[in-house]
Amino acid sequence: MRLENIYGGIMIEGEYKSVKHLLEENLETNLQEANLEGANLEYANLRAANLQEANLRYAKLKGVNLKEANLRGVDLEGANFKYAKLQGANLQGADLEYANLLEANLRGADLEEANLQGANLQEANLEGADLEEANLRGADLEYANLREADLQGANLKEANLLEANLEGADLEEANLEGIDLREANLQEANLQGANLKYANLRYANLKGANLRGADLRGADLREADL
Repeated sequence: MRLENIYGGIMIEGEYKSVKHLLEENLETNLQEANLEGANLEYANLRAANLQEANLRYAKLKGVNLKEANLRGVDLEGANFKYAKLQGANLQGADLEYANLLEANLRGADLEEANLQGANLQEANLEGADLEEANLRGADLEYANLREADLQGANLKEANLLEANLEGADLEEANLEGIDLREANLQEANLQGANLKYANLRYANLKGANLRGADLRGADLREADL
């Protein structure tokens, strides 16, 4: 089956069909390496689909069901994932730069080495997600749930985590320089060796947190709970 030139649709054996039409037909299409740039997949059911190495730049994915889908290495730059269901999805090495993941559910998702620079993750659920070595520089994670997430070695420089829940999260050796963690919950979090230079931790909950070897030069810890 040949997939080519997809802008909201797919050419199959010379016949153009919209993506939504194919999904409604429950056609078992392999979308690996497919070009879905700018395609409209809002509220589509792509559970456990294989989209490895596909191009979904600027795709409309609001409310889409991608639970347990394979999105490894996918180009998702600028894609709209608002309210998307991505529980258990494999997004290893995916490019999500400036993607909109507002209130998306990424519980248990694998985002190891993913690029989330400048992404909007406000109120997203990332509980138990693997974000090891991920790039979250300048990302907006205000009110996000990162409980027990793995952020070892992640780059969160200048990210916004205002009132985020990081209880039990692993941030060992993470780059948190200039991060906004005001009123964040870091109870029992592992911050060993983390770079917290100039971080704003005002009113943050750090009870039971491991700060061994952390660099807190210039950090604001006023009224933090230690």
